[in-house]
Amino acid sequence: MFDWIATLGLIFGGCCSNALSLEQITSKYPDSGTLITFFQFLLISLHGLPRHLEFSNGRFPYPRLKARKIPITPYLVQVALFYFVSLLNNIAFGYKIPMPVHIIFRSGGLIVSMVLGYLLSGKRYTLVQVASVIIVTAGVAITTISASKPAPKASLARESDAPIQFTATYAIGIAILSIALIFAGLLGLVQDWTYAKYGRPSPKATNGAAASQQTPKKPDEPSWQESLFYLHFLALPMFLTVHEDLAAQFRALHAGPRLVLPLSLSALHQTYPTLSYPLVANVAPATATAATDILLVPTAYFPLLLNTLTQLLCAAGVHRLTGKVSSLTVTLTLVVRKAVSLVISVLLYGGDGKGNTRMWAGAVLVLSGTIGYALGGKPAPRKARAKDKKE
Repeated sequence: MFDWIATLGLIFGGCCSNALSLEQITSKYPDSGTLITFFQFLLISLHGLPRHLEFSNGRFPYPRLKARKIPITPYLVQVALFYFVSLLNNIAFGYKIPMPVHIIFRSGGLIVSMVLGYLLSGKRYTLVQVASVIIVTAGVAITTISASKPAPKASLARESDAPIQFTATYAIGIAILSIALIFAGLLGLVQDWTYAKYGRPSPKATNGAAASQQTPKKPDEPSWQESLFYLHFLALPMFLTVHEDLAAQFRALHAGPRLVLPLSLSALHQTYPTLSYPLVANVAPATATAATDILLVPTAYFPLLLNTLTQLLCAAGVHRLTGKVSSLTVTLTLVVRKAVSLVISVLLYGGDGKGNTRMWAGAVLVLSGTIGYALGGKPAPRKARAKDKKE
């Protein structure tokens, strides 16, 4: 029970916090998408490196990566697709794409997955699934056109209540998100092929008696941890192609407003007298604060750090859930998570104009269609089981 609470806490707490911190950064620094993606990949790689690193047994031991369950070639294809999906999704914020539109538009990945699955993999879908995809398409179109604010920032929302116009900048942003959806659909097909060829992780034993009879062994690393690590670690060299953009975006964040962090009681009293009162109530404050007593930190560092940490939590939660339940349950859980993120985003950053009404209508269509797609693909096992029993 505790493991389930922890997994759902990582998904809803980590992913929702990640969406909010991402919106906070991109509202002030819309061109920082590449830098955000780099820090996310770097932290997840550093976090997973110790458990995938080992030392050789020779006279001169040297570090090396552990043996993989899946060969490196399928990972390279997935890494390239995953890198471009993550990078394009974050770059889109530089083209005035509000967070609600961003969240809902990415929910339209069902459409791309269905088309690519039909064309490339020969998959067939039920009538309910097709109808659900049509509903999702309508919801994405309504939300994309009817976004009520040009940027997810409260101050901008007060200045204008006019809906977004399809300027060239906004159209480019939508095109970038569309390309990211196609890459994400291809990534899903490649992952399905990889698991079909090399096998999925074997389920854990559910029989307590049988499990107790087995000799205790060192548990293997879950496959989701290997996939999570290599998808991020192998993509790090690709950031060399955008190193100039990374440097420029980092300089922009570093040159922004700064927060004063006091390093002594006297500096704390002068900087934040209300907070420091219980500590220095009987101490005479100094007339001046030395430069060594304070630390000036760019304010953008804090949401960037929060976004990077929550991305690690979000990714870990989603992959842990994937190893526990069926893909249907994972899909439904992520749909609910997207709904929660959307509600929080609109409530915190949205306005009260008519555009928001249409945005909510589009959100309802997208979420309803996504749930219908997941439920429509589930077979009816009861009839099949009844027939087996009769035979």
